[in-house]
Amino acid sequence: MVLLEKIAKRQAKLAVIGLGYVGLPLAVEFARAGLKVAGVDIDGQKLLMLQAGESYIKDVSSGSVAEIINSERFIPTSNPKYLNLSDIIAICVPTPCSHGNEPDLSFIEAAAKMAASQLKPGHLVILESTSFPGTTEEILQPILETSGLKAGRDFFLAFSPERIDPGNAEFTLRNTPKIVAGTTPEATALAEAFYSVVAEEVHTVSSPRTAEMTKLYENTFRHINIGFANEMAMLCEKMGINIWEVIQAASTKPFGFMPFYPGPGVGGHCIPVDPQYLLFKARQHNFNLRFVELANDVNEHMPEKIVDKVAYALDEQGKPLKGSNLLVLGVAYKKDIDDVRESPAIRVIENLVARGARVHYHDPHVYSFENGCGRFDSVDLTDDELKQSDCVLICTDHSDLPYEKLEGCALVVDTRNALQRTGNGHEQHKRETLERLLEAALHDAERRYGASA
Repeated sequence: MVLLEKIAKRQAKLAVIGLGYVGLPLAVEFARAGLKVAGVDIDGQKLLMLQAGESYIKDVSSGSVAEIINSERFIPTSNPKYLNLSDIIAICVPTPCSHGNEPDLSFIEAAAKMAASQLKPGHLVILESTSFPGTTEEILQPILETSGLKAGRDFFLAFSPERIDPGNAEFTLRNTPKIVAGTTPEATALAEAFYSVVAEEVHTVSSPRTAEMTKLYENTFRHINIGFANEMAMLCEKMGINIWEVIQAASTKPFGFMPFYPGPGVGGHCIPVDPQYLLFKARQHNFNLRFVELANDVNEHMPEKIVDKVAYALDEQGKPLKGSNLLVLGVAYKKDIDDVRESPAIRVIENLVARGARVHYHDPHVYSFENGCGRFDSVDLTDDELKQSDCVLICTDHSDLPYEKLEGCALVVDTRNALQRTGNGHEQHKRETLERLLEAALHDAERRYGASA
């Protein structure tokens, strides 16, 4: 195949539709590997930043962007003609849920129409956007074939789910195995060869539907186990047991256990959204996914449970939630990133405001955000801000938050175990207990020695 030879010689041209947290890292990696890459996006502000050599994604350095811009291996553009000039088109657009938790494939459909207008014989089109099984062949393929070209005859079509973990410096596109499947064996072989340019391991599966299900299975597995951890945390609280110590102890088992941690809910694009895509497809087959629905119920209500916990803690100090000053630490959906998509902290703040609390927040990674309550700006974590707060609520456990400054606060509610991370408080207690026992034993020995003398 001509395209296979082009890929092997690093002469294939790539066009990436969508330069978000999936598309931009993909474009950068292939450009740094020697391919010529066009990044196609409709966001003019993003394109201006990229053309200036600046990155808007934390996991992609501005230095990397500047390098591939200056080497002329990367062209950020809104012009769809670059799709026609490419050999490979990767679709990396969002797949959100509507307000009724129904899949929203409008971005995939728009990208498919754009690709169809520029499709040519020999093209390899790869969908990376997460969706339910059947999307590649039942939704994407028919739109592409409005070009008059047929998948498997005139062009090649494949699916490869993105596995980006924002903020994870250990596992990147290069060392995270890539799942690929084409609609034909030839398409699978081309997609495998293509991703092997930048990925250390490429794992092929039998069909795009299998690859699509793989991504949903991975994230629904996490969703269910986080729900279990949240439910166990609520039970342990009622029983007077420290759930964090339980998880730490269970984690010592070298087999058959994987730790998941409770928190104020689930956030990000994947964990709250992907199970909804799976539920949507299951309903089409008249199948009830009871575990997924239970996890939905638990995780969906965690922000409300956290607000109830804050209200109870304030009540113990003789203060009502209404009118109290609340300082929320961390609003990103997970630690050490600047992403607030579906963040449970945002919903916690909405609930606090709805119940009459006065809310400020501090996040060293998120300078401002808007929600149904209006615009919020991060405040400086000054001594006065802490002193004026009736309660400090830790929602996101960023590594660079100065937790030592909270020691003098009137009330701290820690939803992430940030103050006792890895059981340090328990270890300190064990050391202090051991020191007291040793001291008592020493005194007893001295007393008995003196008596015998």
